[in-house]
Amino acid sequence: MGEVVENTSKERRIIGLTGGIATGKSTASDYLANKHNLPVLDADVYARQAVEKGSEILAAIAHRHGPNILLSDGTLNRKNLGDIIFTNPTEKNWLEQQIHPYVRAQFATSAATYSSDQTLIYAIPLLFEANLTHLVTEIWVVTCAHKQQLQRLIHRSNLTPAQAQIRIKAQMPLTEKCANASNVLDNSGSKENLYKQIDRLLQGQA
Repeated sequence: MGEVVENTSKERRIIGLTGGIATGKSTASDYLANKHNLPVLDADVYARQAVEKGSEILAAIAHRHGPNILLSDGTLNRKNLGDIIFTNPTEKNWLEQQIHPYVRAQFATSAATYSSDQTLIYAIPLLFEANLTHLVTEIWVVTCAHKQQLQRLIHRSNLTPAQAQIRIKAQMPLTEKCANASNVLDNSGSKENLYKQIDRLLQGQA
């Protein structure tokens, strides 16, 4: 396991929930919210807000990549953008520089609406890649076998195996994330097994 990250609060427990693409992070966050009634602050939600129609960030994206990056209604063509950033590290880094400051600000704003002793879940797929580990007091990584991850991604996003592999390789290897985690959630089995692991961690059991 990785070393404990710096605690941003003396009282509040902030769990950074992360993992690889299509490993089951949403399944875990939904369970934490619905079963344990924990507030889940989701980086993906904030990232979508950052590029909403009419936003300055969306305008910057359109200026950089041209009108084909927008759909006919003026919203972001996510597929076209994905094809660009997952094959071009320079463009991926540029996009992250636009979005990540907005996302960090939203976490700070949202967290301030809860009492200082309220446990929070920060669902951040790019927790390591975006250097956001200092925002949380512990890190939970959701993992599964590579073959499962690949098949789930193909099915979920209607991708070819080659497209899915590109998206997986664009992220930090799961083995590296697990090595730097406070706790690892193995989602290779059933949802019930994943839920039991979450229950144990919340109760402070290994």
